[in-house]
Amino acid sequence: MSVNKVILLGRLGQDPELKYTPSGVPVCNFSLATTENWADKSGQKQERTEWHRIVVWGKLGELCNQYLSKGRQAFVEGALQTRSWEKDGVKRYTTEINARNVQFLGGAQASKDQAAPQASASSPNPVMDQSYDVSTDSNFTADDIPF
Repeated sequence: MSVNKVILLGRLGQDPELKYTPSGVPVCNFSLATTENWADKSGQKQERTEWHRIVVWGKLGELCNQYLSKGRQAFVEGALQTRSWEKDGVKRYTTEINARNVQFLGGAQASKDQAAPQASASSPNPVMDQSYDVSTDSNFTADDIPF
């Protein structure tokens, strides 16, 4: 038995970038920053920011591109994936989170082109939850990735 699950809550470091595979499948990429705070042995406050590459496929990728923007907070669930490619005879690697669920957090003022849909009045915290199961739209292979 094995588990490959990543859960992140952070802020976007840049506006999302939406591309399409040759077969027309949308794929959205963005970076997400998570920050850890602690006090060292001498009591000094320390902070470390970790940057994560996020990849979102299909309709959810289009929604991420539409409603997320730099600085906006997002909750991401997915799996770690490492890919490799060769450039100028050198093999390169990247590890990214293949997102299966993304929740858009924060107010509409953080979205880019238009206001995100508002949560119902009965909801204490305005959270937009748009989930997409990438396994139901897997008519593509790793060779279809446009980057």
